[in-house]
Amino acid sequence: MKHISAPVSDGQNQTWTQVIRPKRAWFDLRLAELWRYRYLVRMFVRRDLVAGHKQTILGPAWIIIPPLITSVVFTVIFGNIANLSTDGAPQLLFYMGGVMMWGFFNACVVGNANTFMSQAGMFSKVYFPRMVVPLANVVSTTISSCIQLIIFTGFLLYYVQGNANVRPNVAVLLLPVLFFISAALGLGVGTLASAITAKYRDLSFLLTYGMQLWMFATTVIYPLSSVPEKYRSLALLNPLTPVVETFRYGFLGTGEIPIGALVAALILAIFALFVGLVVFSRIEQTAMDTI
Repeated sequence: MKHISAPVSDGQNQTWTQVIRPKRAWFDLRLAELWRYRYLVRMFVRRDLVAGHKQTILGPAWIIIPPLITSVVFTVIFGNIANLSTDGAPQLLFYMGGVMMWGFFNACVVGNANTFMSQAGMFSKVYFPRMVVPLANVVSTTISSCIQLIIFTGFLLYYVQGNANVRPNVAVLLLPVLFFISAALGLGVGTLASAITAKYRDLSFLLTYGMQLWMFATTVIYPLSSVPEKYRSLALLNPLTPVVETFRYGFLGTGEIPIGALVAALILAIFALFVGLVVFSRIEQTAMDTI
């Protein structure tokens, strides 16, 4: 639907301040409307961050508990039992960095994949740009990841003071680029998945397993250097691999920055975002009829 805010006359001496018309063009994305509904984005973000932790014992602490526990489990299983390489970096920091960056992307995808089904009641009653919901999810996920980054930095400083093999460097300045790639790719894949799951429900089950396999294809539990040389270029086709590797290089000083793969990941993320927005915008016209 196309939302017009300018005054429009109906020819019967009545002037409307808002008119809702069907949207026809594929590339009619109505991005300007997102700015007009920015207050709604803030409301959804507040709901995700505040209301989502009400009536819980630990409250907002749940933002940092899951990645911390996962990092400890990975340290025990993959670091100590399986004895996988961490390129000489402290095991806890190595796994925490990978888990944090992967978790950000995963939350963006999974949180948006069921947008139409989870918000069907609200979408069928109230008009607003549907893209507000996925955008708010990405913003709230970014805030949560920034909180996790603060905790990660605290652990990093502890290891630095203990003279551990940690060498933060100027590559940390690439962090906004890494977050942008993850957010754009996550929003693109998530909105595309939500558009398809609105009609084909079984895709939501496939997405769950697909994301698990994607994590193991990303260098979350192992460094890129441990991948055999003949498969390394294949591993770098995964856009999350250069993101995780660059993050670890900047904060821990391990590995290297795969510049070519990082640029390719940026281009792919922008393309995925564009495709996701176009398909989402097209499907939202008939999604409520399907659901």
